[in-house]
Amino acid sequence: MRLPTFIGKKLLITFLFLPVVSTISAQIANPPAMIEVKGGTFKMGNKDGYEDEQPVHNVTLSDYSIGKYEVTVAQYKQFCNETNRRMPTDPPAAWYEEHDKAVKWQWNDNHPIVNVTYFDAIAYCDWLSQKYGGKYSLPTEAQWEYAAKGGKNSKNYVYAGSDDIDEVAWYDETTGEKGIHPVGKLKPNELGIYDMSGNAWEWCLDYYGKYTSSSVKDPVGPTKGTYRVIRGGSWYYVEDMAKVTSRDGPQPRFTNYNYGFRVVKVNDVK
Repeated sequence: MRLPTFIGKKLLITFLFLPVVSTISAQIANPPAMIEVKGGTFKMGNKDGYEDEQPVHNVTLSDYSIGKYEVTVAQYKQFCNETNRRMPTDPPAAWYEEHDKAVKWQWNDNHPIVNVTYFDAIAYCDWLSQKYGGKYSLPTEAQWEYAAKGGKNSKNYVYAGSDDIDEVAWYDETTGEKGIHPVGKLKPNELGIYDMSGNAWEWCLDYYGKYTSSSVKDPVGPTKGTYRVIRGGSWYYVEDMAKVTSRDGPQPRFTNYNYGFRVVKVNDVK
């Protein structure tokens, strides 16, 4: 039996809008949507990259889950509201003088949160763990790179999900240095993770330091240091920084309008 026209249209409209609502909810609601990453062994680093990307070495990782998207403004705002913490500040006038192509900054709910320090990111992870259970943290640098490369589904792309940076990354050429973009708008990588190249630099758990040539299992980086790792490049940086092996290491109390993060979760922590 054929449905009346108005019912058919209503069902079609409902069908069309449900996935959109679901996607938006996953980007702005806590806890963050997670992608399961099956552990394995991979080669970390890049023999043709910068000095700090060498030597290439074997890394074996256990299973974990990682954020499908960078942590968004809406998700971080809930954390701030519930913990009486201040949201990051707007850019000052001097920032616009240095970033003369930038548009007026807006804290849109589905943008990645930026202008957060390493310690801000850690505090958000601790809050998630207490509120929702399990163990949330920043990814180790090895977890970040393995996920960015696509884990066991890796096709060895230069960027997270493609050899064509324009398919997967918001960086200086695709943003025109005007500002950050909503999460999840470009092509995901092999695991279905978005924006691991570009949009916002992402804090990692590790101290920034030299690689070892030895094979390692579930590494957490140097035992001490001054700087913390960031990965992935951002809307204001060149394409080289968006490669899956590129690294940088600012001081953990420093931040700017390029620095954000995503989370990982280990399910078997008691």
